[in-house]
Amino acid sequence: MKHNIILTKKNKSIKGTVHLTGSKSECNRALVIEALSNGKVKVENISDAADTVTLLEVLSLKSKVESRKSKENDLGLQTQDLRLVNIGPAGTAMRFLTAYFTLQDEEVILTGSERMKQRPIGILVNALRELGADIEYVENEGFPPIKIKGSLEQATSKISIKGDISSQYITALLLIAARLPLGLELHIEGELTSRPYVEMTLAMLQSAGIKHSWKDNVIAISHQEFISASLHVEPDWSAASYWYAIAALADEAELFLPGLTQYSLQGDSVITEIMANFGITSQFKDGGVYLQKEVKPIIRKVFDLKECPDLAQTIIVVCAALGHDATFTGLETLKIKETDRVKALQNELAKIGVKLIEKGQVYKLDCSGKFIPEQIFVNTYDDHRMAMAFAPLALLIPEVEIEDAKVVEKSYPAFWSDLEKVGFEVEAVKGES
Repeated sequence: MKHNIILTKKNKSIKGTVHLTGSKSECNRALVIEALSNGKVKVENISDAADTVTLLEVLSLKSKVESRKSKENDLGLQTQDLRLVNIGPAGTAMRFLTAYFTLQDEEVILTGSERMKQRPIGILVNALRELGADIEYVENEGFPPIKIKGSLEQATSKISIKGDISSQYITALLLIAARLPLGLELHIEGELTSRPYVEMTLAMLQSAGIKHSWKDNVIAISHQEFISASLHVEPDWSAASYWYAIAALADEAELFLPGLTQYSLQGDSVITEIMANFGITSQFKDGGVYLQKEVKPIIRKVFDLKECPDLAQTIIVVCAALGHDATFTGLETLKIKETDRVKALQNELAKIGVKLIEKGQVYKLDCSGKFIPEQIFVNTYDDHRMAMAFAPLALLIPEVEIEDAKVVEKSYPAFWSDLEKVGFEVEAVKGES
């Protein structure tokens, strides 16, 4: 049964302090580094995002990991000394674990939700096979589930990978690079999407003692040992983006988000610069960031989101809500996320009369038909970011019903309770499953 909620907000001002969970992006990288370091690296401020909990359980060989010996498993395979790892909808875990398990002395089947089985992994598998990994597809070529036979015998140190598909493929390879006997020389073909995420990976590896060189399109990491280190996970800037959106749609806003820093490893911290266009000032002091709304005309018309695609839904919904006919680029990866996010945005924005028009790799908002209904039902498509990106509309629309509210557990479990703390009313209703 899917549990829906109805959001309302009687006044249009926002004031309060919101404590955000640890960054899912940082934490998932840190946990893999910890596992590969054989105990030398410790992680502090572990995120409570469902994706991170799943990854932690797998790396700890807890309940999500089932040992199946000499019996029929739920994939219809006869297995001998095989471990079935089901990561559900956790995309980061799927990519990172695909690389991680090639180095482990075991044989596993890595699978996930039905949507996960539709998300491509062939580019990463091909790169790992080139390195010497033994990986087979269990159902459909190029997609999970996959069978991985560990103890990789390295065939080469030089491989190439496309840079414009998913930075997670690149990160997965970089995370295991120092443990490869011959190291890794990774050649990135074409333009690199989400570059800040790759920079985050390398910075975290460096904190754990792993040195690298990055010249032109080649990243090189030699075989080397991790050092004893503590990786502190910063609060999640992706989660912070929803509070910037709320501030942008409020009449008045004063918010404090503790723990966030001006010089963050997270690419999504660029939300401070983007939301300055909508009159939201960010002041870093007292160990966090203060957000304040100042009324100003919106001048910026073009937003390139290539390096921060996880902010796309947030920014597009804010522009649509404000009737701002903006143009967006860098959305290429949105179609292979938790859902086809471009199509999902088009469907839901139509409910307020706004069109998101796709022309090649350029997307333009047409707000000429925009209207504010008395109520709206928001489909979430099993996508946490759809739920959170559309929630701020409750500042403009008297009643916003969100489908399957629990979907936010993937990255920000406390989102609805945090909304209540600053004056939103959250009423639980039951929808059909």
